[in-house]
Amino acid sequence: MMQPNASLPIGRLLIDKGLISDDQLRIAMQEQARQPMPLGGLLVRLGFLSDAALRDTLSEKLGHESISLLDFAIDPAALALIPKELAQRHRLLPLALNETDKLLTIAIADPDDILALDQVQASLHGAYRIIPRLASAAELQRALDRHYGQPVPIASLLHEIQPDERAVRPARLQNDDSSQPLVKLVESLLVEAVREGASDIHFEPESGFLRIRYRIDGVLRQTLSLHRSFWPTMLVRLKVLSGMNIAETRAPQDGHFSRELAGRTIDFRAAAHPTLHGENLVLRILDRQQSIVPLTQIGLDATALATLHEIIAKPEGIVLVTGPTGSGKTTTLYSILSHLNQESVNIMTLEDPVEYPVPLIRQTSVNEAAKLDFANGIRSMMRQDPDIILIGEIRDQPTAEMAFRAAMTGHQVYATLHTNSALGAIPRLLDIGILPDIMAGNISGILAQRLVRVLCPHCKQPDAPDAAERRTLGLPLDAGAVIHRPVGCPRCQHQGYTGRHALMELLRLDDDLDELVAQRGSLRALKRLARTKGFRPLADDGRAQVLNGLTSLTEVARVADLSEGLAP
Repeated sequence: MMQPNASLPIGRLLIDKGLISDDQLRIAMQEQARQPMPLGGLLVRLGFLSDAALRDTLSEKLGHESISLLDFAIDPAALALIPKELAQRHRLLPLALNETDKLLTIAIADPDDILALDQVQASLHGAYRIIPRLASAAELQRALDRHYGQPVPIASLLHEIQPDERAVRPARLQNDDSSQPLVKLVESLLVEAVREGASDIHFEPESGFLRIRYRIDGVLRQTLSLHRSFWPTMLVRLKVLSGMNIAETRAPQDGHFSRELAGRTIDFRAAAHPTLHGENLVLRILDRQQSIVPLTQIGLDATALATLHEIIAKPEGIVLVTGPTGSGKTTTLYSILSHLNQESVNIMTLEDPVEYPVPLIRQTSVNEAAKLDFANGIRSMMRQDPDIILIGEIRDQPTAEMAFRAAMTGHQVYATLHTNSALGAIPRLLDIGILPDIMAGNISGILAQRLVRVLCPHCKQPDAPDAAERRTLGLPLDAGAVIHRPVGCPRCQHQGYTGRHALMELLRLDDDLDELVAQRGSLRALKRLARTKGFRPLADDGRAQVLNGLTSLTEVARVADLSEGLAP
């Protein structure tokens, strides 16, 4: 057990550690007088403090070791020991079981809750000694929802819905009457998707049925098929929630809504599109409270990370992050912004929409109805004395021109761009209409990335690569090597993969590359010169992750061209 520091109040301890200011503590205490709740929780809610910082400070104050549940692999044997009702009532989660020493490690928001610990001990009949670990309330709630959450009774809901209830009744569906079976069905699908960690929900009508698929870890999985008679009423419900016109069925529409699910606010972006068999609808799931990945953990090796630090240390210039939709570009940008975020810097963003609310950063969503597009938004932000500007996406010439104008007038600009590679950003900007003389000297660096699924550590199978795989990996036929293949087990829902990892390539533009850009050098010439300066393409990073046992060769081949970088 750690040495406690219980004599200091939590507010003073946070100030002494430099985590909050006196003003922030005073605001939180004034808010506490209005709504009584623990001071630490209020500081987190007000955006003055992160959950992780509060957890670690409480750990120091109480003398208990803390633990992060974000990437912790929960032991199913430990879960089986604690009843769901007991875990949810006292907000605790069994983590690991040591049968040899008869030790059970649990995560709990208050390790000094004697009543909770006594009840856990009683439920175990004294068979194990309990080791409490302090966890943040938010992480604990998410983990409880994931591991002890009530199973979604979709099958039973389908039995409740009578054929006559499938008819469209717009007036009944414009309220949140949860007693209606079809309203409950839609809500259950949303809850299940969030609990499964899906990034998108696809509602796809066919000639005789409705297919529902979730995108989990970048791959679509079919979760349910319904009779086609369900879809008209479900579509109306989703359109009502999203603020769409329910009478319009022949033109594409966009919308959005928010829901309190799994103890946090989840945003949904909806897009309806007419197809041969009816309107297709896709919901993009945005969890605003998901943790921002630290810069050291975004996927770059030590050399590339050092290069990135040099790039973002420049006081001006554009840094581009490229890749297809859903490749984690925004996550990477916010990791960089979080690293740069401090009181001495004015950071402003313009996004479509804002995905990660971050304290101290001035964030704005584009609004076409209010004539606030990217180009006009950048022009307005330039009058707000910014040091750093983030642009959600460079998609047209006016936006690109304003971005370069900001970079040329002494600002750091970060933006995303849809291209296939880091070097591909150069011809893409030329295609948009940016002159090569403007690009040269104003682009600090370009980062390209893809997301690959990570092999399940509990069931991945080591194997020797065959001749074709050795050629793809760039290995001599007689070299000893081991790769891993997906198998599937209950812990990964028999997928063979759990979670995702970013493959990255980072290009730093120097005087030589700038000169070649200004001369409109070909992509091949740019690639050849970049290679001489240590540039490592995405495919090389993918091969390295395969040989490290992180992912499989087929998974890397799904997102990257593995013919790149191989000797002819």
